[in-house]
Amino acid sequence: MHKYEKEQKHGYDLPDREGFFGEFGGCLVPLEMKLLLKQMEVDFEKAWNDENFLNDVYKHLQDWSGRPSPLYLAENLTKHYGKGKIYLKREDLNQTGSHKINNVMGQALFAKRLGKKKIIAETGAGSHGAATAAICALLGLECKVFMGEVDMVRQKANVDRMKLMGAEVVPVDWGQKTLKDACDATIDYWMKHADDTYYIIGSVVGPHPYPKMVRCFQSIMGVEAKEQLKEAEGRLPDYVLACVGAGSNASGMFYTFIDEPEVKLIGLEAGGEGIHTGKHSATLTTGKKMELHGKIQYVITDKDGNVGESYSISAGLDYPGCGPELCYLKDRGRVKFYPVTDKEAINAFGLLSRLEGIVPAIESSHALAYLEKLMPKTHKDDIVLVNLSGRGDKDGERLMEYFE
Repeated sequence: MHKYEKEQKHGYDLPDREGFFGEFGGCLVPLEMKLLLKQMEVDFEKAWNDENFLNDVYKHLQDWSGRPSPLYLAENLTKHYGKGKIYLKREDLNQTGSHKINNVMGQALFAKRLGKKKIIAETGAGSHGAATAAICALLGLECKVFMGEVDMVRQKANVDRMKLMGAEVVPVDWGQKTLKDACDATIDYWMKHADDTYYIIGSVVGPHPYPKMVRCFQSIMGVEAKEQLKEAEGRLPDYVLACVGAGSNASGMFYTFIDEPEVKLIGLEAGGEGIHTGKHSATLTTGKKMELHGKIQYVITDKDGNVGESYSISAGLDYPGCGPELCYLKDRGRVKFYPVTDKEAINAFGLLSRLEGIVPAIESSHALAYLEKLMPKTHKDDIVLVNLSGRGDKDGERLMEYFE
């Protein structure tokens, strides 16, 4: 019944026992926290190998969120470019408006399995926070969401939604007051309240086993898309595109295709105002290998080699690091990563809205924007799959200022 990628990929049974994907990842935290995470890893492996648990997670997603999400042939967008076929994996149609619900549902039911009744989470664009608030309401769990004050202003609609569903939204008023700082605050809180509180991390970040757990729950997208494309076209796509911030939607979509060498995997990072300006979140394009939030990853650094400031018009991509699996896949050459500027993303946001009547999240618009460069190189019989990871209700009012 469930739609998760369970098999070990050929030559790719990572992470290893210490949580490393090659030289990336790990569990670089104080001993007390490491022991807690080690037990979590043991408990997760039991849950992940329990078909009843996975079927329960998927049934909740079916009944409450409407899975499987549709695979949509974007005929108008395809005609616009006049080349290969463009398919959209419609994660924007999920309950709460993005792919985030896939991971939250899995982790929340896992938390209940562990007997936890209090949930905390961090959020940037608010999509993960809204998903967490919704599932906590559904399952009768207490919910506290940490969010940077800058993000609270630019994503006010999601803040209101979280409060409406009973969550306490905790403002983070230090640092850049964005996603990294929200992560810091949530980790600090969790270390003091781990006895009765479960931390639902929203992306493939944090120490092991979180990156693996999130990828596992998000693999549902790639598995569904592969099945749907085989039914629609009788074959796999030639290209798979996904936006990349910390990396949950890209990790989930790419994972099932890793062992399909004919499928080209492309991740699109937040190029902000341009790589040359220093105002961007293109971690895999410009970052250095170092530790952040309990793992080794590529990280944006300042001139002194410390964690630098990130920037993106999209709050969900505004993070100075990236998941260890994506870092590993970059170094292996299995996934190619390219930066997309704010302006390019805004243009793609407007184009899909006008041509298909679909308003994408500004995060997802980074993936759509790369079609401008990719499609002229494609042939009529090529298939391009774009993960439309979220909808743009939260961005519409703000982005209309640019169009006007």
